[in-house]
Amino acid sequence: MKTFKRLLGYATPLHHYVPEYVIYTIIGIVFGMVNFAMLIPLLNVIFDQVTTEPQVINHPVFSFTIKYFIDLFNYYFYYFINTSGSKESALYFVCAVIGICVTIANLGRYMSTRVVTRMKMTMLSRLRTNLYKKFTEQSLGYYSEKQKGDLLSVMTNDVQEVEVSVVSSVQILLRDPFIIIGYFAVLFYLSVKLTLFTIVFFPVSGLLISYISKKLKQKGWFSQELLGKILNVTEETLGGVRIIQSFTAAPFMQKKFGDVNYRFISVSKAMFNQRELASPVSEILGVMVVVVLLIYGGTMVLHGSDLLTGATFMTYLVFYSQILQPAKNISTAITTMQRGIVASERIFGILDSQVAVQEKNNAQPVSTFDDKIEYNNVSFKYDQQYVLKDINLTIRKGQVTALVGRSGAGKSTMADVLPRFYDVNEGAIRIDGTDVRDLRLNDLRALIGVVSQEAVLFNDTVFNNIAFGHPEADREAVIQAAKIANAHEFIEHLENGYETSIGDRGLKLSGGQRQRLTIARAIFKNPPILILDEATSALDTESEKLVQSALDKLMQNRTTIVIAHRLSTIQHANEIVVMDHGEIKERGTHDDLLSREGIYHKLVEMQEFK
Repeated sequence: MKTFKRLLGYATPLHHYVPEYVIYTIIGIVFGMVNFAMLIPLLNVIFDQVTTEPQVINHPVFSFTIKYFIDLFNYYFYYFINTSGSKESALYFVCAVIGICVTIANLGRYMSTRVVTRMKMTMLSRLRTNLYKKFTEQSLGYYSEKQKGDLLSVMTNDVQEVEVSVVSSVQILLRDPFIIIGYFAVLFYLSVKLTLFTIVFFPVSGLLISYISKKLKQKGWFSQELLGKILNVTEETLGGVRIIQSFTAAPFMQKKFGDVNYRFISVSKAMFNQRELASPVSEILGVMVVVVLLIYGGTMVLHGSDLLTGATFMTYLVFYSQILQPAKNISTAITTMQRGIVASERIFGILDSQVAVQEKNNAQPVSTFDDKIEYNNVSFKYDQQYVLKDINLTIRKGQVTALVGRSGAGKSTMADVLPRFYDVNEGAIRIDGTDVRDLRLNDLRALIGVVSQEAVLFNDTVFNNIAFGHPEADREAVIQAAKIANAHEFIEHLENGYETSIGDRGLKLSGGQRQRLTIARAIFKNPPILILDEATSALDTESEKLVQSALDKLMQNRTTIVIAHRLSTIQHANEIVVMDHGEIKERGTHDDLLSREGIYHKLVEMQEFK
C-alpha cells in the first residue's frame, strides 16, 4: 500500500482528476442502472400487465429524490397510454428513455476514460523524467555495479507495467465499487431477502483472490529481473556482434540467451496462470449464486409471492448479472496490480538510490581557472581496494602533465576524480586553493574538457555533436572548431555536410573521423583545463597524425592532463608522472626520466610507448 500511495503521488494534484472522474463515473452508473430499470415497464407492456388507470395523475413537484424520478416516469408513462388509448405509445416512450439513458451512460464512461488517460500520461511522464534525471546525475561508480539491460528494463518494461497493471487497476478500483454499490442498492430495493442471501458469497471470493495475489507478487520480482537480463544479453550482442562472429561464438551466445529466456518464460507462465485464475474463480462463484437465485427466486414467483412478480424477478436477475463483471474486474485488478507494484518497487529502487557525488547546499560558483590544480594526499578505492594512494601533485596553469604507467596503475582514475566523476575517499583536490567538493558541480565541469580513447558520439547531426548541449550555437563557431580539429574537410564531403546524421555512436564515420569530432567538441567548449585520456591509442598511423595535429592545437594555452600510450603525445610534456599500483613512483621531464633508468626507462625500452 505504501508503494501504491507513492505511485499516486506522481499524479498529483489528485483534485485535478478524482472529482471529475467520480462525477462522470456516477453519471455512467446511474444512467446505466436507469437503462436496466426500464425493463420492468417494458416487460409489463409486452406481457400486457399494465393497468389502464394512471398511478400518478398530477405532475410531481420537483425534489432531488428517487421517488420524484419514479413518479415523473410513471406520470408520462401512463399519460401516453391514456392520451393515445394505446399501449404502443408507452412502448415507444420506454424505448426512447432507454436510448437516451444508453447515450448518456456511455458518454459518461467515455469522459471518465479521458480523465484517467490524462492522469495516466502525467504519472508515466513524471516517472520516466525522474528516472532519466537520476540516470544523468548518478556517479560513474553506480554504473559499474549495474547491468545496462536491467536499467533499460526499468525505464521501458517496468514503467509500461505500471501503466498496464497499476493505472488500469486504479481505474477499475475507482469505478467498479461504485457500480457494485449502486446495483446492490437497486437489488435491495427489489428484494431484500434475495440480496442478503447473495452477499454471503463475496467474502469467500475475496479470500481466494487474496491468496492468489500473494503468490503472484513473489514471482513478480524474479520475472522482472530476468527480463532485465534478456535485455542485457541482447544489448551486449548488438554491441559485440563483430567479436561474436569472429570468434564463432554465436552458438554460445544463443545458448546463453536461450537459458535466460527459458527461465523468464517459465516464471511468466506460472505468474500469468495464477493471475488468470482470479477471473474464473470469481465467475464460477458468481454463476453458482445465479443458479441458486434462479431456484430460490423462481420458487417465489411460481408460488405467487406478492413481493416478487415475474417482470421484477427477471429485472432482478439482469441487475445481478451486471454485478458479476465488476466483481470479476475487481478481483482481476487486485491480482494484476501485484505485478505492477513489483515494477513500481524496482522503479523506486533506482529513484531512491543515493547519488554518490552530490553538490553542497552552499557550493561556491566558479567561472575561471587562474593558478593551479593540487592533489593533496589523495586516496581513492573501489569497494575495499585502493586504486590511488597518497597522491600529491601540483599542476600549474598552462602546464602539460602526462600520466604514464602500466594498465591498472590508476592513471584514468587520477583524471576522473578531478571533475568529480568519483569523489576521493581521503585527501582533497583543489583548484586555485578551493576543494572541488566545495564548488558548484556544473561550474567545475564547465572548466574541464575531456577527450577519451572511446569516441563517444550521439545519433544526431555533425553540428549537434560538435555543439553538444548548445542547439542554438553559432554556426561559424562550430565550423571554426571543426577546422582547428582537422575535421572540416571531411565534414564538407559528407552527404549533408554539418547536417549529416552520423548514426548510432557515429558508426557512419571512421575511427579517426569520430575522434576528430570529439576534439572539435572539446574545442567548441573551450575549457581552460583539458583531459586527454589515451585519445590516439586506438587509431592507425595516418589517423593518428591528423588527430595528434588537432590535439596539439587544442592543447595550446590550456592546462592539460595527458594519459597516453604513445611517446609522441607525452615526450614534450612539462612534467611526466610515472604511476604504479596507484602510487606516483617517478616524475620529471622525458630526458630526466630516461637518464634515471627507472620505471619510465623500462616502459620505453619495453615499447610500452610507440
